[in-house]
Amino acid sequence: MRKVNTLRFGDIEIDDGKVVHFAHGLPAFEDEHEFAIIPYDEESPYVFLQSLTTPDLAFLMTVPFLFFPDYSFEIDDANLKELGIEKQEDIDIYTLITIPNGSVPDMTTNLMAPVVINTNTMEAKQIVLEKSSYVTKHRLFPEKKEAK
Repeated sequence: MRKVNTLRFGDIEIDDGKVVHFAHGLPAFEDEHEFAIIPYDEESPYVFLQSLTTPDLAFLMTVPFLFFPDYSFEIDDANLKELGIEKQEDIDIYTLITIPNGSVPDMTTNLMAPVVINTNTMEAKQIVLEKSSYVTKHRLFPEKKEAK
């Protein structure tokens, strides 16, 4: 166990076996290598990817299949090898969420660059899907039609 200071959660203890390791960091956060996944709450489809070295750095994520059941992509051989993934069951997939101006109805998720985690080794990488029809800002909740 390791004790970690966070801005959002205060001091927390993280099991060393649950530390998610990004060998190359995340895009724009290349110096951040160790994170913990912390559930928003028991009933929520959201989790936080909390940095273990920067107390105020946490990303909101979700399992994209909860909102987009048809979401699919292939992980290329180089990324499978880098992450040490041998079978489909060893993978957790998340996508990062943006909340523009704090407006929950306008939340979007980045389907173009999923976070892929090998659940056996806890090695992870945000993979940018080349030649994909997905974009970085897919709305989680459809826009409401204006009442006439």
